[in-house]
Amino acid sequence: MPLQLQPESSIPLYAQIRDQMRALVYAGELRPGDRIPASRELADQLRIHRTTVATAYAELESEGLIEGFVGRGTYISRRNQPREFTPAPRVQGGPLRWEALFADERAGDGLSRLMPQVSDDTIAFISAKPSEGCFPIDDVRKCANEVLKREGREILQLGATDGYEPLRQVLLPMLAAEGIGAKESNLLITDGCQQSLDLLAKAFLRPGDAVIVENPTYPGALSILSGARVRCLPVAVQTSRVKQAYGGLDIAGVEAALEQNRVKLIVVTPDFQNPTGTTLRGEDRQKLLDVAARFQVPIVEDHIYARLRLRGIAEPSLKALDRHGIVIQIDSFSKMAFPGLRVGWCIGPPRVIERLRQLKQISDLHTDQLSQATLAEFAKTGLLEKHLKRMIKLYARRLEVMEKSLERHLPAGTEWTRPDGGMSIWITLPPGLDAAELLIHAREQGVLFVPGRYFFVENPQPNTLRLGFAGVEEKDITRGIVTLGNVIDSEMRKKQRGTRRDTEDSAARTSRVPLI
Repeated sequence: MPLQLQPESSIPLYAQIRDQMRALVYAGELRPGDRIPASRELADQLRIHRTTVATAYAELESEGLIEGFVGRGTYISRRNQPREFTPAPRVQGGPLRWEALFADERAGDGLSRLMPQVSDDTIAFISAKPSEGCFPIDDVRKCANEVLKREGREILQLGATDGYEPLRQVLLPMLAAEGIGAKESNLLITDGCQQSLDLLAKAFLRPGDAVIVENPTYPGALSILSGARVRCLPVAVQTSRVKQAYGGLDIAGVEAALEQNRVKLIVVTPDFQNPTGTTLRGEDRQKLLDVAARFQVPIVEDHIYARLRLRGIAEPSLKALDRHGIVIQIDSFSKMAFPGLRVGWCIGPPRVIERLRQLKQISDLHTDQLSQATLAEFAKTGLLEKHLKRMIKLYARRLEVMEKSLERHLPAGTEWTRPDGGMSIWITLPPGLDAAELLIHAREQGVLFVPGRYFFVENPQPNTLRLGFAGVEEKDITRGIVTLGNVIDSEMRKKQRGTRRDTEDSAARTSRVPLI
């Protein structure tokens, strides 16, 4: 196959193989039923490790583009190939090639390709989301029934773009208790943080604009910014010390980026940052506000994990500390309650909120009213506070079990952050290990995690990965970490044996060189 790999590129080799093979399928160079080389055969041709090719094949198979048959080989899929990716016909006529009409070539979030592989017997540390087994279904049902009984006709009618008024009246006192003196003109109800960020991109950004983002960061934010065709200026998240709670965005790096570029926005998650779990120190929060104010650049504060503090003392939010009027805070019920009810909010200056309201009205008129009304009732009756306290206790136990398991079962040389809340831990493997290749072996043992490469804007660190703990039961956490530790240890031994062989071969070659 005409594959051209660039070892010096920041894009991992297996991702280069995956993307080039996908392109060959889309272009019709590889057609349904065509046989492709076995992973070992292609690895020999390209002079790379077999697991690198196996990783590329695993992702292509999860997309439905290829399928393997025991004893027969691997083929371009006939039955599982997505309809919209049908290769272009070589002659005039035939099925419409939809992908040729798309406005750009951006694919979906690669992170989602891991999800179909989750089965009942798989221990999946993939997601940073609530534990669905603890959803208070009966309480939510009662709240929905109550609001439908009381005002069903109004709720099922078109509503205000600003949001359902009783929910707004619930949120404003909650924000005031957190030190944010917002008024109704400062608040917009959205479909969650993802929509809030999308509206902000539409309101502020033009193609080519520069935005400062954390590196690594949440892939959903990168997807939105990529769609806006802006330049993402990555600033490192500090995770260098083992088992630290604090870290977060490098403020000196922010200042350097502001000095060298005309920046439109700074996007940051100060509390329990996704994926690292780190928290920005109070003094660094004030420094960030001062630097942003000096350069007159707004800050978008993603506050979605802040209420999930599992230990320690909470830091004031950037919005609560803001005396310059430069912070726009986005938040949601997704992490503290139910991600399936797409309800969030955005807090900002009145002029910003009015612009976002206009854009939202164009986009979807308003957020689903039944979801808003149900959550408003859930909060007013005290059920939200009760549920959140119960979840914090549960997640604190799971975090404790996770940390103890990491201490006991991960080999020496493995490091991790020590979050005081949120839903995930960031792992740094010993040098020389690739988390994507490790995932292949862990998946065979029934354990899934997310390789760190999905979270980087640039300079990806292949020996990093994220473990989500909130949605995994305690017994499964221990069992999964034991398995992961064994896989890491096995891969380290392979690397050590390979290093010894290379050293011995080099010594043997040297001994045969005649002395002059």
